[in-house]
This record gives sequence, structure tokens and C-alpha cells, in this order.
Amino acid sequence: MTAVLEGLAVNPAAPVGLLLRLLEPEYEAAWSALCRERREMPGPVVDAIVEHPERRVRAAFVRNPHVDGEIRGLLVDDPDWFVRCALAGRPVQDWTPRYLPDWVIDRMYTTYDNDGLGELTASRQVPSRVLIEHATHPMAGLRSNAVSMWPSLSEERKAALLADPHPAVRKSAERRVAWDDADETDRQLRELPSHPNHARNHLLVNCRLSRAVVEDLLDNYEGDGHWVLAYNYSTPPDIVARMAEDPDPKVRREVACREELDRALVELLAGDPDPDVRTAVSVRPELTEAERAAIDHVVSTDKDFGPFPDHHRAPLAYARSAHPLLRRRVAYNRNLPADLVELLSGDDDLGVRVLLAQNHPEAPPELLLRCYLEYEGKERDLLTENPRFPGAGLAARFADADDPALRRLATLDPGLAPAVADRLTRDPDPAIRAAAARHPRLPLDRLLALLDDEAAARDAASNPALPRPVMYELLKT
Repeated sequence: MTAVLEGLAVNPAAPVGLLLRLLEPEYEAAWSALCRERREMPGPVVDAIVEHPERRVRAAFVRNPHVDGEIRGLLVDDPDWFVRCALAGRPVQDWTPRYLPDWVIDRMYTTYDNDGLGELTASRQVPSRVLIEHATHPMAGLRSNAVSMWPSLSEERKAALLADPHPAVRKSAERRVAWDDADETDRQLRELPSHPNHARNHLLVNCRLSRAVVEDLLDNYEGDGHWVLAYNYSTPPDIVARMAEDPDPKVRREVACREELDRALVELLAGDPDPDVRTAVSVRPELTEAERAAIDHVVSTDKDFGPFPDHHRAPLAYARSAHPLLRRRVAYNRNLPADLVELLSGDDDLGVRVLLAQNHPEAPPELLLRCYLEYEGKERDLLTENPRFPGAGLAARFADADDPALRRLATLDPGLAPAVADRLTRDPDPAIRAAAARHPRLPLDRLLALLDDEAAARDAASNPALPRPVMYELLKT
């Protein structure tokens, strides 16, 4: 019976009255599915959930990835800390950053405790621009938090934080400035255990190092120590040059990725025997297209593309580069103009096409289908959840395909023939059987029969073609 209740809870055709009844105590088995998984939330149902006495209901609702942040934000002041922390955390099974509205974020930062703010910080629900604007926030605590965005702050804002009237803000800013003080780094290192730990690693990786520390890493810590020297922004040029010839290709690759690198080292690494090192050099921004083409780089042909650490800074001009990895970085941009979306949709690199299809809200329908057919990596099925994914005609093309991943496409066709839908409910692949059980063109007699099938009951109960009288009858049973 639980499976049937869960199916009714997510049924897109379920009437408001039935959904409200599912929020009653006797139907608590449906609460999680209704609040956390349902895509369409009628206003009266939202109101009932927001006012529901059970915190489990409210906490499940704020983690629903299909509900807009404005609606989830209605519970920002919930009296129960469990609900507030759930809102601060990322919605379930949601890997795409979904920013909360500014008013919700501000309310959290100004009223939540450290546990809630810890969840919010890790949730990817706060855009960088909000954290940068906190540099001028009336609350001293938020001005202190803005220090974490130090590289992105203007010189005027940095100066203001260093001269802030609140001592805690000044101290935070001064600590950040101290990252560039080698003597202060030495002092802190002396106070820490010599074995690897989080604080020590932070100092070695992110802060300015004295020559003595550099020499110690060079002589006594091969491997990780040499990688630190290749990465740390303050490593002296002569040591960077030595790291460019380090026997470990991971160290040389890190040198190739440095933001600033002597031209002679760029040319040296462009001929490195390791293909990953050469490829890292080939995407350096200072190179011309001709110089990139002259480097024997390798474009990965694996089926999981990216992410690239600096894709958010990729110039739009990269969309016309001959280098596929640069075009892939641009394809991440959710705000690409229509002309570049059209251009990259026809790109000859699978990675470019897939990244565009996965990230752009206006990805062309034909691109989504093409990527599904060509791409076999993780999150392939997420392409079909895009509302722009084309369904018409898929049944005729794929209902009899040998590959179950292709047969599944037939269940996305709104014109799927009833007889074919019936047949697919008996498919050897469980995912196809489930999708066919949810299809609105499934014959009614078969649909009703599946309600008594333990494995198919949830999917059958979520079928929008299920008659309303049957829905209500299921509640009684």
C-alpha cells in the first residue's frame, strides 16, 4: 500500500483534495514522496505543507529540487532548526547550482546559527556576487565573511575592511592579508605539528612561503612537497623552473597550469613527453591559435567531460577557437547568447555538445536527443528530464531497439501506441517497465492490473491517466 500512496503523491493529475488528504496522519507513508519528489505543487498544497505540524513534512518540502527557491524560502523562519538546516542544505539529488533568492539568503545569514550557515556554505545556493556584496553589509559578521572573497574584492573594499570600525572585521581582513606575509606563515608553521594536517596544508598551498620553507619542501618532501611548490603562487621563479623539469608529470602539469609562467617554460612544457602536461599548456590564455595547434595535445575521449576549474571565466571568444577544450569551457556558460548556442550545437566535438546540452536552459531539442544517442557517460538520463527534450516520433524509431537505453526513449513519446505501451510494461528492463507503467496511453485494463503488481504499483499509481474515482478508492483501501 505504501507504493500506491507514493505513486498517488507524485501523480501529476492527482486533484488538490486528494493531495491534501495525503498530508493527514493516516497517510504518512506518502509524505516523503509528496513533499520531496512531486514536481507540481498547487498553492493550497504548499500552504498546507508550510503550516503542517510535522517537521518531517516541512523538511522534506524544502529539499524538493523541483520547487522554486521563492517557494521553499517560505520556510526560512521555520521554528524548528531541523527544517531550517534542511533548507540551508542542497535539495536532494540536485547537482546543478540553484541559487536561493537574495532575500532568503540574507535572512539566513542574519538569523541562522553556525550549523545552519555551515550547511548553506556547502550547498552552492549562494552566488558569489552576494558574498562579495557582504563587504558593505551592516552586520559585522557578514563583512567578515566577505573576506573569503578577497581576490574578487575591489581595492577600495579591501581597504575599507582593513579599516573597518569593528575589530573582528579588521582582524579577519588582517589575517587574509597575512597570507602574503612569509614571516607570518613561518610563525604559524612552527606552532603546528610537522605531520600533514589541514592547517599546515592550507599554509603551504595558499600562503606566501619563505625561502627556507621552499628549500625544505624541495629537499625533504619529494612528491607532495614538489607539487606544493608547483602550485603555490609565491614559489620563486628559479624553483618554478626546476619544478618544470621534475620527474613527476603531476608536478610538471601543475607548473603548466600556473596563472603566470615564463615564456621559456611554456615553450619547454609544450614539448613535454607527458601528453597531459602538453595539453595543459595548450589551453594557456596567452597562446595564439597557431601556437596551440603546434602543440601535440590530447583531447580526452572519455565519456565524462569536465568540469574545468576556471570555466566561469572562459571568454566567449573561445567559442570560435580551434581547440576543443576551450570550446568546452565556453559550453558550460548558462548565459551564452543564442548565436553561440547555435554555433556550439553543431560542434564536431562530443564534449562541447554534451556540456552545452547539460548546462544551457535553451539547449535545442535536436541537440538533447543527439547527445543522448551519442553520450554514454554519467547523468545521461538527465538529458531526457529537460522539458525541451523532443518526444514526438521516438516510439516508431526506438520501441524495438536492442539497446534498452534506446527502447526507453519510446516511453517518452506522447503518441506511444497503447499496444506498444502494454508490451513495454513486460520489457525485460525494469526501468522501461516502470516508464511504460507511467505512460498515459497505457490501456486502462493493463494499468489497473499493474496496481496489484507489487513491483509496478508505485509507477501505475503515478500514471496521470488513472481515473479520479480509482485514485480516491485507492485511498480507502
